[in-house]
Amino acid sequence: MTPPNRPFAYLCLALSMALVGCYVALSKPLAAVLPVFLLAWMRFGIGALAMLHWLKKPPEEPPMTPQTRRLLFLESFLGNFLFTLCMIYGVSLTDAVSAGVTLAAIPAAVAVMGWAFLREKVPPRTWLAVACAVGGIALFSLSKQEHSTHTGQALSPENSQNLEWLGQLLLIGAVLCEAAYTVIGKKLTGSLGPKRITSLINLWGLALSTPIGLYVALDFDFAGVEWATWALLLFYALAACMWTVWLWMTGLKTVPAAQGGVFTVMLPVTAALVGVLLLGESLSTLQAVAFSIALASVLLATLPSRAALRVGNARGRR
Repeated sequence: MTPPNRPFAYLCLALSMALVGCYVALSKPLAAVLPVFLLAWMRFGIGALAMLHWLKKPPEEPPMTPQTRRLLFLESFLGNFLFTLCMIYGVSLTDAVSAGVTLAAIPAAVAVMGWAFLREKVPPRTWLAVACAVGGIALFSLSKQEHSTHTGQALSPENSQNLEWLGQLLLIGAVLCEAAYTVIGKKLTGSLGPKRITSLINLWGLALSTPIGLYVALDFDFAGVEWATWALLLFYALAACMWTVWLWMTGLKTVPAAQGGVFTVMLPVTAALVGVLLLGESLSTLQAVAFSIALASVLLATLPSRAALRVGNARGRR
């Protein structure tokens, strides 16, 4: 498969993260109706049915090596299974705006993982980005206010407030899982096509979530779920399992992982907008400042340096 051109790759990355931001926010009302493990299992099941035709190995694709198989499992376990659980539980214990600010640290986390696991050289500006991300999250935690949709139906207001700290930790765990997903995904695009990666990691996600998902389903009252929730679940499953992954892997086939991190800014921005516009949440002035600091970490961690721009311009003139 020929890698897409740069403009199309950029568009794929931007759309992918915008969709992630949407379902991060919209997972809150879903988690209020469906148990988290059941929600995860149904998500992967719907995705598996939608991508059956993507599982077939293309004639031009080389056989998978043991390393590729291990990476596929880790990509699904960290980026699909654990990220889903951390994100859904984290949002259910906090709110969509808080999730957006916390997830703004993803580009910095990608840079740190690149340094730790890929031995990439990380410039001082990236370490400053990490500090901004941590500062933005801390400031947001100090400036939290009550939101009308703050508590889920499954939790009493008192318990929800007591467990906010756990929600923040789970969202940080989601950040680490998403960063690992980006680093591993870039490696996988060198040997597999976007459709095969998308379908195979979803299949692993289904296998991992089936035991506990099936157990929870046995005692769940499906008849009590409204049709609007089923429609939202369908969108969530297709967006989370199919559309966002394919778009992201398609973009990463052309764009380096570090540069692709720029587009994760669409995730927290979209999550915050959905939280404010659709879920009845709000941003105070101090929260907006915290959000700006977190977004500044995205720019610091991902914008190319002047030297890189000069090299790129020189290559373009050749």
